[in-house]
Amino acid sequence: MTATPSPAPRLRVLAIDFGVRAMSLRLPFKFGAATLTRCPQVFVRATVDCGTSGTTEGWAAELMVPRWFDKRTDRSPADNVRDLQHALESTSSAYTRDAPTTAFALFAQNYQALMKHGEASGATALSTAFAQAVIDRAVIDALCRCVRLPMHAAFSRNLVGLCDTLLAPDLQGWDWNAWLSSLTPSSSLQARHTVGMLDALEGDVEDAAGLPVTLPAVVRRYGHRYFKIKLGGDPAIDLARLDAVLATLDAVAPGHRFTLDGNEQYADLHALKALCEGLRELPRLRARPDALLYLEQPLPRDASMDPALAELRVPAALLLDEADGTLDAFPMGRAHGWRGISSKGCKGIYKAVINRARCDQWNLAHDREADRCFMSAEDLTCQAGLAVQQDLALAALLGLAHCERNGHHYVDGFGDAPAAESSNFATAHPDLYETSAGRPRLAIRDGRIAIGSLLAQPGFAHAAEPAFDSLQPLSQAPTLV
Repeated sequence: MTATPSPAPRLRVLAIDFGVRAMSLRLPFKFGAATLTRCPQVFVRATVDCGTSGTTEGWAAELMVPRWFDKRTDRSPADNVRDLQHALESTSSAYTRDAPTTAFALFAQNYQALMKHGEASGATALSTAFAQAVIDRAVIDALCRCVRLPMHAAFSRNLVGLCDTLLAPDLQGWDWNAWLSSLTPSSSLQARHTVGMLDALEGDVEDAAGLPVTLPAVVRRYGHRYFKIKLGGDPAIDLARLDAVLATLDAVAPGHRFTLDGNEQYADLHALKALCEGLRELPRLRARPDALLYLEQPLPRDASMDPALAELRVPAALLLDEADGTLDAFPMGRAHGWRGISSKGCKGIYKAVINRARCDQWNLAHDREADRCFMSAEDLTCQAGLAVQQDLALAALLGLAHCERNGHHYVDGFGDAPAAESSNFATAHPDLYETSAGRPRLAIRDGRIAIGSLLAQPGFAHAAEPAFDSLQPLSQAPTLV
């Protein structure tokens, strides 16, 4: 593909404001070695001058989840959140000092310095990248509002200014304008339900608020066909748990498809080999081998580029998630046997778009399914409102048919957000939310999430805003875990 010029407007970030809100889970969510019961959600408000298009505000939000960005045992949950806080502050300072430029150039020309600063301060790559991931979404939201276009239309016209960059040298010469204009978002997505390691598998049980507690109750309420099953790192325990999960799913969701997520819990290739051998011998999987779509991040991020991994016989494709800390992670992973990469709002919209383009570029040269690369949509417990809406819109833009969703399961509706805020979002997006027991909640019908309203309004997937005056200062985030 031959590159053509981008028509992207130049913009300047005048101010970035932060606020946080504590989110309490109605059910404990165990993933890997962590069990999440409470954590802060950060909200970002960016004031952006788009030149002749005017000045406006853009918004974004994301959970500051401890023990995901940084799993080092010598760091506390508060330390994890503090690293995210500091990254947000550093990125805000860099963006508001920058000269007018395109939205993508703002990201690209600050990326390396911010990543080096985070590394020097002892933060992980994921923790540092989180800040640009959230702030860039707010900047894009403001840009879209200035030009009066929905996010997907702004990307289709490349108004963000994606272009050749030394951050992705393998894509030099890629025609971003032509490729972006070919993306056509769907108005609905299949929701892939997360089965956490503490989730009850039997019985049809709801809580006092009428929300499902057990896996059969989840399927009855939402009609899911796709599932993501968490693993803990011990092959014998994981295989026994998986067999029990599949027994339930075979009964309540016949024909289901599923993915497995190791969350870095398999310490080395020896342990992963034992898991793979056990999976091949699991009767329920032998009966339906195509039901398993991929195996997500079983190895620790620091062990993910082991050359011997490419020789491992795996029952399904391997997908990078936590090891995707930098923009060059996917090309390096591909050379070591990884074929998939996750899109996640907390890892960055430009990273997701670049990696999606890589899949298309690489797949032009490969006809065999076993050689093709792919992208998935994964969830960091995105909450109702800005976070889940922007994450869904990104997945739709990238053409992903199903996306992991669990924020609605572990938190009731909008959590502790003011009633007026949740009502405003529900009113603005009646296809996405439904009211039950007097509370707006994410609507999943027959396993699908309707997102037409997210694609219809100017901006990045929202026609309502958070109650900013209800939020606490960013400095309080480490105290909310």
